[in-house]
Amino acid sequence: MRIVIQRVSHASVTIDSQVKSAIGPGLLLLVGIEEADGPEDVEWMAHKVINLRIFDDENGVMNRSILDAGGDMLVVSQFTLFASYKKGNRPSWLRAARHETSIPLYEAFCARLSEGIGKPVGTGEFGADMKVELLNDGPVTILMDSKRKE
Repeated sequence: MRIVIQRVSHASVTIDSQVKSAIGPGLLLLVGIEEADGPEDVEWMAHKVINLRIFDDENGVMNRSILDAGGDMLVVSQFTLFASYKKGNRPSWLRAARHETSIPLYEAFCARLSEGIGKPVGTGEFGADMKVELLNDGPVTILMDSKRKE
């Protein structure tokens, strides 16, 4: 499981010219799931994201989590995070999980985040052509991979 975490001032996802979800200050998460992922990846990633201290404290030091900051979350599925570009110039998506694997894990991840922060998280729509808009705050952008755990 791979996640691009972006601290944002605001973010939204639009599908067919309709805003599906919008958030104020918080985190935009672009989530990629591969066939090798399972419930343990969901749990590890959710715990890390919820407790990641990337919001400024009163001294301007990144020392607060999304829980401490009271921020929102927007979670968007992003199979392209598992692009393979080793051969040729057209990426391959073979590592990205098929819908029957990725949808339940994506939904479980969103539910776990919502449970962890005590409020609903915004989502996109799995498989839809989405327009994601954001104002990156900082900018703070972090790449997390459940298999590397760096």
